[in-house]
Amino acid sequence: MSDQVPAAKKPLRVGLFATCLVDLIRPRIGFAAAKLLKDAGCTVEVPQQTCCGQPAFNSGDRKTARELAAQVIEAFEGYDYVVLPSGSCAGQVSLHYPELFDGNAAWSPRAKALAAKTFELTVFLSDILKVTPRARFEGSVTYHDSCSGLRELGIAAQPRKLLANVEGLDLIEMKDPHVCCGFGGTFCVKYPDVSNKIVGKKTENIAASGAETLLAGDLGCLMNMAGKLSREGRDVKVRHVAEVLADMGDAPAIGEPER
Repeated sequence: MSDQVPAAKKPLRVGLFATCLVDLIRPRIGFAAAKLLKDAGCTVEVPQQTCCGQPAFNSGDRKTARELAAQVIEAFEGYDYVVLPSGSCAGQVSLHYPELFDGNAAWSPRAKALAAKTFELTVFLSDILKVTPRARFEGSVTYHDSCSGLRELGIAAQPRKLLANVEGLDLIEMKDPHVCCGFGGTFCVKYPDVSNKIVGKKTENIAASGAETLLAGDLGCLMNMAGKLSREGRDVKVRHVAEVLADMGDAPAIGEPER
């Protein structure tokens, strides 16, 4: 019988795609995502990056979308996995990059390879790593299912499964958590009146739940709902789910001044 000790398993090398909004508006979400991945045993790197190209793609500008996608592929293809704290951006990379380069002999295989190892944060933690983050958050929360994450990637059970293990947290489901908040990226810019009516219905449901805090997985949606809640004078805190899971839920909420 051999007494040789098996070689230690090499940590997964994860490229964190922070996303534009996180980088520019709320970097804390990126730090929370990095902490969660490191706590799960991953080696985390944040390479130089740019927009995933979703705004251009959704606006029909395929040329710009391909140029941005090519930059992302070159920056991230060397990692074991690519993880994003955003369902919409993760969907752009994992679903639409192959579409953008369909028929391109040089880029199509690279786009497909990157897409296959790209995951939204809660999916990666729950379904791939199968970890349970240890955190504490005192109070009640309700969860909004962002459209891209839910409809493109099927994200619904994963964040709730992770939140169920947070000590002190009481998850209260709002009415119609799966219904759009009215953000929709460029939709809220093109159709502001319609967007405002949609988010108004959403904030009614948030308030009616009685929850003290609103959580979601996409910062664009969170900013939209936080803005409407603030204008209505509603006392509901708004945070990204990663902040709570990473035990960083005591910082100022979205829209609040930094201390």
